[in-house]
Amino acid sequence: MTKSQATAIILLGATFMSFVGLTMRLIDSADGFQILTYRSVALAGMIATMACLKRKTSPFKFLHSLDRNDITMGLALSVAFTTYVFAMLNTSVASALFILSISPLYAALMAWAWLGERPTKITLVAMGLAIIGVGLMVQDGATQGRSLGNFYAFISAAAFALMLTLARRSRKTDVLGGTFMGGVFCIGIGIICALLLGTGLGVSQYDLWLSLFMGGFTIGIGVGFVTWGTPYVPAAEVSLLVLLESVLGPIWVWLFVSEAMSSPEVIGGIIVLTAIAGQAIFGRRTAQAKAA
Repeated sequence: MTKSQATAIILLGATFMSFVGLTMRLIDSADGFQILTYRSVALAGMIATMACLKRKTSPFKFLHSLDRNDITMGLALSVAFTTYVFAMLNTSVASALFILSISPLYAALMAWAWLGERPTKITLVAMGLAIIGVGLMVQDGATQGRSLGNFYAFISAAAFALMLTLARRSRKTDVLGGTFMGGVFCIGIGIICALLLGTGLGVSQYDLWLSLFMGGFTIGIGVGFVTWGTPYVPAAEVSLLVLLESVLGPIWVWLFVSEAMSSPEVIGGIIVLTAIAGQAIFGRRTAQAKAA
């Protein structure tokens, strides 16, 4: 696969993932645990299918290949996926996606504390800018009663960052095994919580099919495509390309369900995306200069 082909696949994957917020808004009456359960069934199935195709292996061999690293990444992702659902339900799509986009910066801090990988000055500056941008959105969320949703988004971003750090430590070429296990764990979490804390597993056919579509196509294919193209594109560029999800997500809900962004969300989002993009671009240049 050429770099240009891989770039196109990553952008396509980010585009698929950008529709998650819209599908969440189109859900009629299903609660968070019901959505989590059914979307995770489709997510796990789609990721397993794409892993078998990518690795040119059978489903049995794929399951047999899962190891401790996949389980630990899956546990981190199960927290990320669960809190992601409740972030989307309790705050605006824009705030949730912009806060989630700081995961790479979280991961840099974790890698510093855990793996001894000291962040560059550029990364530290990006973190400072991101804090300012997120602060604007958090303050706006507090005035509009969205603090709980923003809190869930922070937890989700931290859990995604933990998964990225675990993946880096494991030196795996892709995270499809961990993503599959994340889906499997979420099925268990969703079923148990829906039965004990929610209203059971009964949902309308409309909500069922929309949840399955969300897990299989917007998330499953999206994650699969991004993972498929990642080995052929520098990591800094991948971080930049997947920002397309955070850019398009708020646009879809604005166009189709009239969920507009507030001024603090727009300003904060621009600051956060600029920080992440700047870190990816200048971080790569610094790495190339050191290599030279």
